[in-house]
Amino acid sequence: MSTTIEVAPAIEVTPKAISKIRQAFEKQGVTGGLRLGVLGGGCSGLSYQFKFDTKPRATDHIFDFDGVAVWVDPKSMNFLNGMTLDYKESIMQSGFEFVNPNAQKSCGCGTSFSA
Repeated sequence: MSTTIEVAPAIEVTPKAISKIRQAFEKQGVTGGLRLGVLGGGCSGLSYQFKFDTKPRATDHIFDFDGVAVWVDPKSMNFLNGMTLDYKESIMQSGFEFVNPNAQKSCGCGTSFSA
């Protein structure tokens, strides 16, 4: 008798965000994946990194969301574990939204945070 334990991914990407990422890849002619990370700086101390990359690094955490590759370096994973990447559209603005349970406070624009 064997037991299968399902483990939730360390990060989530919503279907709407996956669709927008895929559209951006096609528009830019990108092959590879999306690199998510955290950098020092920003108005709250840390800022999110969000960029296209051609291939993962040997130490990256590698995720696949419906064919969209997402790569996170180990240091950034400490800050992004449990995060959800979403895409929001409203009359006022549209863009990617980081829903990060590790962020103790965020700036008004949502691109930087402190942990």
